[in-house]
Amino acid sequence: MYNLTKKIVLFKKLFVILCSKYLNMTKISSSRVKKLIFCIITFVSASNLAVAQDPAFSQFYANPLYLNPAFAGSVVCPRLIMNYRNQWPSISGTFVTYNASYDQHFDKISGGIGILVNADRAGEGTISTTSFSGIYSYRLEVSRTFSINAALQATYVDRRLAWEKLTFGDQIDAKFGFVNQTMEKEPGKLSKGYLDFSTGVVGYSENFYAGVAISHLTEPEEGFVTIHKLPMKFTAHAGAIIDLKKRKHKTRGLDDITISPNILYQQQLHFNQINYGFYVNWLPFVSGVWFRQNFQNADAMIFLIGIQQSSFKIGYSYDLTVSKLTNITGGAHEVSFALQLRCPAKKKRIRTINCPSF
Repeated sequence: MYNLTKKIVLFKKLFVILCSKYLNMTKISSSRVKKLIFCIITFVSASNLAVAQDPAFSQFYANPLYLNPAFAGSVVCPRLIMNYRNQWPSISGTFVTYNASYDQHFDKISGGIGILVNADRAGEGTISTTSFSGIYSYRLEVSRTFSINAALQATYVDRRLAWEKLTFGDQIDAKFGFVNQTMEKEPGKLSKGYLDFSTGVVGYSENFYAGVAISHLTEPEEGFVTIHKLPMKFTAHAGAIIDLKKRKHKTRGLDDITISPNILYQQQLHFNQINYGFYVNWLPFVSGVWFRQNFQNADAMIFLIGIQQSSFKIGYSYDLTVSKLTNITGGAHEVSFALQLRCPAKKKRIRTINCPSF
């Protein structure tokens, strides 16, 4: 049975990293006291809500394979995407995530193939997680106007703990700071590898899209010290594309002026999150704004600006914290880049998913 108390043990150790730099002095200024209080608030909140949660990207459609594996091959032509996210840069122990993916549609297998690589560094690299995924997405044309993509994803995860970067409460001397030897025992292994599996489905027409994804189907065990299962994550997303100006062509293109309201819901263990907002496309610019919250508390306002052309897209977003933590965390910065490669000769025309770029 999943034991949340055991899972918090390792998080407590990471929490000390966030606060240790402000205690490791004989004199503590008032500003450091404020930051220490902030660390305590952060720990109390996160130990109950954020333990063992997957990294989350604000530009969710700019990282389509991470959002839902059914997006593999969704634009038919070869596509290379790279993402970077820096969360809470103003405090010690920031969370930095890198992501890269490649996908393409193949007529011979009636679907798309995708490769996804993700690297997450928590607590200034105290815990490092790197994953490699292979995806197959089958395409079914239900009618002349509606299609469905269904996908399976297999992932190998490598998780490592930098024990030497950890500091513990029993190392603190009231006068001299972190000078004592800890009685905590180092785990037998500081690295762990395991297999993980996910699935997803997306249905779409020219003006509407919706999908569901389930990650960590087998709930793999990833703990270093105690039994620490990674809980399933459920994702649901939907949106529409509305023309703000009469189209020049029958098929919608990048040069059409559109607005795209959309919603994203994610649930993992006791944690739930909902994003809702909209994109506006006015070539070559794309802008967007969203509000992110769980069912009890507000989290952040997300602002996006991007540029897109037929061969590339680049976007920047900023998360403005509106919760009780205020913006002392520095919010979150996120950058995305997509390169659309030339499409090989196709024997037949294939409907692509007409959804937002970021």
